[in-house]
Amino acid sequence: MSEVWHSICALNDIQAGTMLPIEIGEMHIAVYNVDGEYFATDNVCTHGFALLTDGFLDGDSVECALHGGCFNIRTGKALCEPVDVDLRTFPTRLVDGRVEVCVEGS
Repeated sequence: MSEVWHSICALNDIQAGTMLPIEIGEMHIAVYNVDGEYFATDNVCTHGFALLTDGFLDGDSVECALHGGCFNIRTGKALCEPVDVDLRTFPTRLVDGRVEVCVEGS
């Protein structure tokens, strides 16, 4: 598998302290802006099928709206019950005023 970078939005599409749901193929990804740093994780909670972008972003943590589980968006680490499985994270980069996310491709 090789890395494939996807241009997903302009920098100003995600204001500081907010998150944006995106889809790349069948993958649901959440992109976060934390004080001008951009992060990306799976957008589906590892505990129950809920979109994390329907939850709450607090600094570098996202809380699932369904059962209140929290994850660190920098590392994907599960932070509190009921979640105990970490999130997958994806590299991001800024190119020509746009946010790009890297996912494995064929």
